[in-house]
Amino acid sequence: MEDGLNVSVRFVLYLDLTLLAGLPLIGIVGFHRYAHQVATAIRLRGLLIALAGIGLALSLCHMVMLAMVMSGASEITELGRHVFSMIITTTDAGIAWAVRMVALMLIVLLALYGRVRSAVQLKCGAALGFVSLATVAWSGHGAMHEGALRYLHFTADIVHLIAAAGWIGALVTFSLLLRPSQLASSAQLRLLHQGLAGFAWIGTIIVLALVVTGVANYCLIAGVQLSGLLSTQYGLLLLGKLGLFVLMLSLAAANRYHLTPMLERGMATGQASVALPGLRRSLVIETGAAILILAAIAWLGTLDPSQGLTPQLP
Repeated sequence: MEDGLNVSVRFVLYLDLTLLAGLPLIGIVGFHRYAHQVATAIRLRGLLIALAGIGLALSLCHMVMLAMVMSGASEITELGRHVFSMIITTTDAGIAWAVRMVALMLIVLLALYGRVRSAVQLKCGAALGFVSLATVAWSGHGAMHEGALRYLHFTADIVHLIAAAGWIGALVTFSLLLRPSQLASSAQLRLLHQGLAGFAWIGTIIVLALVVTGVANYCLIAGVQLSGLLSTQYGLLLLGKLGLFVLMLSLAAANRYHLTPMLERGMATGQASVALPGLRRSLVIETGAAILILAAIAWLGTLDPSQGLTPQLP
């Protein structure tokens, strides 16, 4: 029961922080000078406030769970202020948690009192989102190492998380732009096409980053070997995650080389609506696969990779 709750909190927190970083990121790099239009279309201000608020609440829950594990307490009432003070001031995970809380509160303030449609405010929001998401690395398997290897693993984890945020942020942004209410004019269709076409080169960089850092993370955890992948829970989850990644890659390729050109041709002939149902279906499936991958990551983070996957660290 406790393990299930831990995985659930981690999963929702990962999804929340991924969107918090990814939504402003895709507006900046995928739409360039049209970023403010996208921010308005997807109601980014409200999304940032909601996501940051949820992130704060989930982070508090996660800290309580961490405190119970580290103190050995069986009830929340057994936790004293000194336990939280010790974790936040003397452990890397606690310091990372405190940094995340500050970043999330700054996002709320930025969204409430700033102009998230401006390029500077969007960049600030994205930067704070990156910081909050990067802190997740300190609750992962990177903490199993010491010295330089520890920070190499953290770096790989952070790059992996940011690349994933870019991809998932793009999927959610395109899905929101594909709502019928957002496609009432040719200008809105051009905005959608601009994002889909602009994501082509960004997607290539994201895929390369995910592959390189994914391989690096596996090698840092299990070494250069494949034993145990089919005989352990950790290995099977890892293979499931890889299968979902391949599915996402296939759908992204179909979007890039078939559906986006179809939309462009339809816009030229006044029949853009022909391509829209296919795009919606593809994005729904791809987003669903991404959510399942985040669930797998949350689960993997609670498992001991040494059980069946013997580390062979350099």
